[in-house]
Amino acid sequence: MKKVFIILLSTLTFGCKKSDDKIVKPILKDITETVFASGVLDPNEKYNLTAQAEGYLLNVNFNEGDIVAANQILGTVDNKANNANALASNAQLKIAELNTTDNAPALKQLQSNIAFAEQKLQQDLQQLKRYKTLLASNSVSKIEFENIQITAENSQANVSSLKQQYESLKLQAEQQKISQQASNEVNIANLDYNKIKTLVSGKVLKRFKQTGDYVRKGDVIATIGNQGSIVAKLNVDENSIDKIKVGQKALIQLNVQKDKLYEGTVSEILPMFDEATQSFICKVVFNKELTFKITGTQLEANIEVGQSKNALLIPRSFLSFGNKVKVKGKDQPVVIKTGIISTEWVEVLGGLTQNDEILPFKP
Repeated sequence: MKKVFIILLSTLTFGCKKSDDKIVKPILKDITETVFASGVLDPNEKYNLTAQAEGYLLNVNFNEGDIVAANQILGTVDNKANNANALASNAQLKIAELNTTDNAPALKQLQSNIAFAEQKLQQDLQQLKRYKTLLASNSVSKIEFENIQITAENSQANVSSLKQQYESLKLQAEQQKISQQASNEVNIANLDYNKIKTLVSGKVLKRFKQTGDYVRKGDVIATIGNQGSIVAKLNVDENSIDKIKVGQKALIQLNVQKDKLYEGTVSEILPMFDEATQSFICKVVFNKELTFKITGTQLEANIEVGQSKNALLIPRSFLSFGNKVKVKGKDQPVVIKTGIISTEWVEVLGGLTQNDEILPFKP
């Protein structure tokens, strides 16, 4: 897309001869240089609402132009796997939670074993005490006493081992519970992905899917934008982008409102060349609220990039290749230094005076 410079300047009248008379004099007037750019109306804040699960799209309850709130459900995806995983995960979590209580079957079994082992230990300790008395009175042999002593020590070790098993099993149950809680949260999140839910409030700019469509994860369901942030998104030619600065004034005309002119201010220059349009993108915010806000509306803009007060101007048609002009009374064309150049006018920075008379070049 080719861009050109448009020069906005006050009405010029020549006090001496008009260009029709084939001889003119330079005049002094204010001139403004602008850069022309085409573009569209576009929300400064918009996003694509995408599917987060795969399946058939159900209960689509929105249309283009609808105003939607944040976290509003606009439809659901029939993903049976997510439903099944969420149910199974919840059931497994309940089992994992039960396994951490004293009523857990495995823990109850160990508790019973510990109680039996402790009871046997008490019996063995009593037996050891009796044999110790008997040994003192030489009623039993030392070997018999040592056997009873070993039996008591084994019972003590068995009780300690069972208690360690109980604590280990309880710790494993707690770890399993934590793991299952995390898995359950993931499955709940996946189940929530079945819902087509808005991120922030806005207006539905475009709807891409209908009820019954099969969608995959990442498919765009709709584009939603903030209608309070409508800007002019302009395509600026690479030969002109260096002149564009944030804060510059712009005059914008919508293609649907040819009789109306909006004022705006350059608010942003995107830092990357746009391959699709082969241009640089800049954004202009409107100084007053628009009366027409349909996204995608084509527009044209003139961005004011420079001004010259009381500039010396000549008609563009009198300027030849190499910035040469034909001056009355001189045999050779004069090379002038130019400033702002438009399709009609040329700013002269040097080489001519206001009193010089210039002639057109013959075809």
